[in-house]
Amino acid sequence: MASLTLTAIEGIPMIMPGDNLAELIAHAMARMDLSLRNGDILSICQKIVSKAEGRLVNLNNVEPSPLARKFAERWDKDPRAVELVLRQTSRIVRMDNAVLIVETGPGWVCANAGIDESNSLEDDRAILLPEDPDASASRIRGDLKRLTGANIAVLITDTFGRPWRDGLTEVCLGIAGLDPMLDLRGTTDLGGRELHHTVIAIADELACAAGLLMPKAGATPAVLIRGYDFKPADGSAKALIRPAASDLFR
Repeated sequence: MASLTLTAIEGIPMIMPGDNLAELIAHAMARMDLSLRNGDILSICQKIVSKAEGRLVNLNNVEPSPLARKFAERWDKDPRAVELVLRQTSRIVRMDNAVLIVETGPGWVCANAGIDESNSLEDDRAILLPEDPDASASRIRGDLKRLTGANIAVLITDTFGRPWRDGLTEVCLGIAGLDPMLDLRGTTDLGGRELHHTVIAIADELACAAGLLMPKAGATPAVLIRGYDFKPADGSAKALIRPAASDLFR
């Protein structure tokens, strides 16, 4: 019988810059009498990765530009936060009606460049996305391999909105050890019809599943996923970014 289990990793301490996430996660799992196995998947909240990597900015050190001040004044926002978003932006997608949707990093299109002040645990402090989430996932995966001997996959996830759909959901920003896409083209459906277009964003689906055990105020930033059968692969979450030529929002 096919089954998938999800286990929240509890007892991970508040993360500080320079912390080794693999060691902290491994120690927390040991206290829960859990151990990693080959084929496991570890889903990790982006925020603790950013904190460990020092991706923190004191807003008091940010001088807003005239554009940031104008937008902030019109829509009652913090001009320092707006300026920080603009500094992380490679392309402004929408900047009106109090909405600031931009392209950032390797091509993520999201609100406010993914910058967040929640759970920063300090006033006037903002948390940026990891500079290279794929590299972050790879480092954590390698560290856990050395610590436990287990060959696993690692996802780094964040909460995004979606075109045409209301409400937020988890998405995969960084991945190591797993292809983020499940390509079903060339297989057949129940009636024998060949599939020509079906490619599943499996990394996002796994991220969503793990997100069910990551409440925003729950202090459970990592989830063990066990039971999903996959072939180890050198994946990159950049594969989840729709090419510009087929992106209706560009």
